[in-house]
Amino acid sequence: MDNLLSIVTFIPALAALILALFLRGDDEAARRNAKWVAMFATSVTFLVSIAIYTGFDPSNTGFQMVEEGEWLLGLKYKMGVDGISVLFVLLTTFIMPLTILASWEVKTRVKEYMIAFLLLETLMLGVFMALDLVLFYLFFEAGLIPMFLIIGIWGGKNRIYASFKFFLYTFLGSVLMLVAMVAMFADAGTTDIELLLAHEFASDSFSVLGIHVLGGMQTLLFLAFFASFAVKMPMWPVHTWLPDAHVQAPTAGSVVLAAILLKMGGYGFLRFSLPMFPVGSDVMAPLVLWMSAIAVVYTSLVALVQDDMKKLIAYSSVAHMGFVTMGIFAANQQGVDGAIFQMVSHGFISAALFLCVGVIYDRMHTREIDAYGGLVNRMPAYALVFMFFTMGNVGLPGTSGFVGEFLTMMGAFQVNTWVTAVAASGVILSASYALWLYRRVVFGDLIKESLKTIQDMSAREKWIFAPLVAMTLLLGVYPALVTDIIGPSTSALVEKFDTALAAAEAATQHASN
Repeated sequence: MDNLLSIVTFIPALAALILALFLRGDDEAARRNAKWVAMFATSVTFLVSIAIYTGFDPSNTGFQMVEEGEWLLGLKYKMGVDGISVLFVLLTTFIMPLTILASWEVKTRVKEYMIAFLLLETLMLGVFMALDLVLFYLFFEAGLIPMFLIIGIWGGKNRIYASFKFFLYTFLGSVLMLVAMVAMFADAGTTDIELLLAHEFASDSFSVLGIHVLGGMQTLLFLAFFASFAVKMPMWPVHTWLPDAHVQAPTAGSVVLAAILLKMGGYGFLRFSLPMFPVGSDVMAPLVLWMSAIAVVYTSLVALVQDDMKKLIAYSSVAHMGFVTMGIFAANQQGVDGAIFQMVSHGFISAALFLCVGVIYDRMHTREIDAYGGLVNRMPAYALVFMFFTMGNVGLPGTSGFVGEFLTMMGAFQVNTWVTAVAASGVILSASYALWLYRRVVFGDLIKESLKTIQDMSAREKWIFAPLVAMTLLLGVYPALVTDIIGPSTSALVEKFDTALAAAEAATQHASN
């Protein structure tokens, strides 16, 4: 089918438009209709994305299903997927119906709530498929608006502070990326990402105000993109917006933030930093690797002292993203494969953990760890599901969490053994905070009066968790489901990276001779 990528991208936006134009009133029927329209649209989007997956050829390392046309003021509308981006498209469309189902109990401004999530899905899908710099930037930045509203309108008591912090952090980082994009256009004469991937940006070192810039223009461009993607990941030390955003966001907002939005930073590194600025990436790699290792250990220690469940899981996400950046900037096959696998796996596991918090928050309206204890006595099904995803988060062999962490450390070990040793200690720390959380919430005697009438998971909640359990198990025992798709593309990326570095080194030696 022609224009499959545009169809999958804009189905949610079309549903949002229908809700905005045709749904009137705020009675029970209108709220129910808004939920069903959103559920139908996200489900259809997922089914169409499966058609993209089945029509995708992993052995072809180029962009596939490319759509191209004139857009605005001579700008290009160009969409396409490769082995790296196709999985993020699937992850997004897979998570969104579950997100809508998890929002079934929302009572206030339901139409606007569903419109915000539908528009957010379109913008997230656009990021993963855009093959033009301007188009990518518009999708990337516009995604801030729905999430800003979701946190600011449907969030907790400090939602305004958290929403503005989220917006300002991510927006300010992206301003430098925009400047870099203008410089790239001036140098290459195009905004076409496919052409830019083949363009060689200058890597000759030079001095600015007495400061010697290794890698020249490539390093400066890398740093500008890094400012945006590092905040989006988020990397230590620009991660502080994330715990606030997670704590204040509604459950569905936290799910989307952890499962999909954080992955845009990692995707950006793989789409722009490594292939377009290989020399700059190589110059900055030692710093990024140590930042990643510090992130894993530091945020794991911070997670240990949290008394809010959501904040603990948010710091856990920062630690897991540390493994991702470590794998990416190891810049070898195992590292990059592991980073992508970890992002996909984290999408399922972190979404499930935030949903686990949402289940008991809906009943007790508190996220304080001390407010719980002994839930296994009243909620055995919940205890089982929470245990499964706690084990996945720790990286238990047999779950998808193990594969991603193992591959990223395997890749990083080939580059820097000390970084890997420090990051590996984070695996022990993750077991500490995750199991301690589980013990305090689930085990023990049921002594709190408020918990003695708490109900176990409903059928709707079990249906939400079932596909997440299935995917976490499936990828844990059969990781080839992911690695076979991404393998050829990551192999081509690493080969291009190594070739560019070798050419730059040869040019430097020739110049010095």
